[in-house]
Amino acid sequence: MKKAELVFVTMPAIGHLVSCVELAKLLIECDERLSITVLIMKLPFDPKVSSYTNSLLETPNLHIRYLELMKEEPSSQLSSFLSIFFRFIDNHKSCVRDVLAEISNSVSSHLGGIVIDMFCTSLIDVANEFGVPSYIFYPGGAATLGVLFQLQSLRDDLNEEVSYYENSDVELALPTYINPVPAKLLSSALFEKDGGVDMVLDQAQRYRKTKGIIINTFLELESHAIHALSNDKTIPPVYAVGPVLNLKGSNSQNQETEMIMKWLDLQPKCSVVFLCFGSAGSFDGDQVEEIAYALERSGYRFLWSLRRPSPKENFEFPSEYENLDEVLPEG
Repeated sequence: MKKAELVFVTMPAIGHLVSCVELAKLLIECDERLSITVLIMKLPFDPKVSSYTNSLLETPNLHIRYLELMKEEPSSQLSSFLSIFFRFIDNHKSCVRDVLAEISNSVSSHLGGIVIDMFCTSLIDVANEFGVPSYIFYPGGAATLGVLFQLQSLRDDLNEEVSYYENSDVELALPTYINPVPAKLLSSALFEKDGGVDMVLDQAQRYRKTKGIIINTFLELESHAIHALSNDKTIPPVYAVGPVLNLKGSNSQNQETEMIMKWLDLQPKCSVVFLCFGSAGSFDGDQVEEIAYALERSGYRFLWSLRRPSPKENFEFPSEYENLDEVLPEG
């Protein structure tokens, strides 16, 4: 009897990659009759992804196979970061197709489906070629997923110009939020016409054509948002599988974070505010100053993961500051 095999394709960003791998491990623990192939795209300028990927490739696993896809250099001929990024994903279609063909022709495995990162929806076409179901893995929360669906619906069903809401005081009724939300409080990336908002909402449009959406959240945290998504008949079934976490980390991460963990252990319970905006999250100098002043005036202890913005002309993720004094105000 052939073993069912799933293929995971993840975005080449550390937060997406780690949670995807941990989800694969979780599924194997639930049913060892499964086998999973995780396809990893590599960016040439992210040492954290490279280090983590190398650790996976060097660690044998009976049920999970890690494959590094052929390197595709990001093109610099396109106009925006998002257009370059999505072209980079598209350029891996042939590699993914080859892997699916190999599994489909295997005498020991049966291709059961493909699990695709939230930003890799162009690969749904490849899954359709092989007649297998595709699922979206959404490593963020259910509430933010609902924002994408609502804005996509405003654009496609009601023909509204979503960019109109940029920096607007208009309160949006979002089904995954209990109360209306002023548009200006949402990420500006959702409204910037020149920044590729249509490309982002196109991703949400394609989510609707999959067999299901796997979300890294849990009912106790986002009961309202999960119920709202589940009750929307225009959205595929949602599966809250979180929290999917890597609590062990790597040896290098443990060395880097030892000082932080010791400091946290010394703080009173529930007294520290944690600020983290993902591996692609960064702010310009003026915004950093405003956040810093607000934190200082709040009087609360805080832990802030602060990253340097990438050069606008380059396809790169934000990097680490060598000296925080160059960006933080006195205080």
